[in-house]
Amino acid sequence: MTTNRPLITYIRVSTSQQGRSGLGIEAQQHTLRQFAQAEGFTIEREFVEVETGKGSDALDRRPQLKAALAAARKLRCAVAVAKLDRLSRDVHFVSGLMAHKVPFLVAELGPDVDPFVLHLFAALAEKERALISTRTRQALAAAKARGVLLGNPRLQAARRSAVEAVTVEADRFAANVLPIIRAAQKAGATSLRDIAAALNARGVATARGGQWHAKSVANVLGRA
Repeated sequence: MTTNRPLITYIRVSTSQQGRSGLGIEAQQHTLRQFAQAEGFTIEREFVEVETGKGSDALDRRPQLKAALAAARKLRCAVAVAKLDRLSRDVHFVSGLMAHKVPFLVAELGPDVDPFVLHLFAALAEKERALISTRTRQALAAAKARGVLLGNPRLQAARRSAVEAVTVEADRFAANVLPIIRAAQKAGATSLRDIAAALNARGVATARGGQWHAKSVANVLGRA
């Protein structure tokens, strides 16, 4: 077996967090090194990308993949990835890569998979992604219909605490202002507008420090 065939390897992780922690990078490196050793390749250069990879125009956001393609063209060799989804799950994007005339090898599929089969696998991966997205939306809709609160539990708890705090403060303010409103009513202020005028004349500010209007008076009375 020839043992000096050059190979370019491309490793991609999907988030900056994975890139910083190394999560996923070492596993891909291990897979690609085993593949190269078993198939008689020598890894000439390794390119590591931290990017989302979503969308058919993802190549514009992947400078390391561009560099890997350029290096492979210069060496007249293939670019290898550990799994097909490290390139993309978008079949059009994978098809576009084939137009660069650089062969791609996928370690988990073996060295003898031709471009047509790669297209098939990419199409299957894209379909799987669409099905997962649909199932996720349906599950979330069903959970919401059952009254399940969606989202970050800590964020939800913080929102509930904030609402409770605002409610307590509004009730406290209403309790303090209500005696003044009752006094204005006894003095002849019968409408909401009259009560608002009486409060403003006495220099009593709203909870936000503004002027009283019929609506703000009605809000306080609604808490009585």
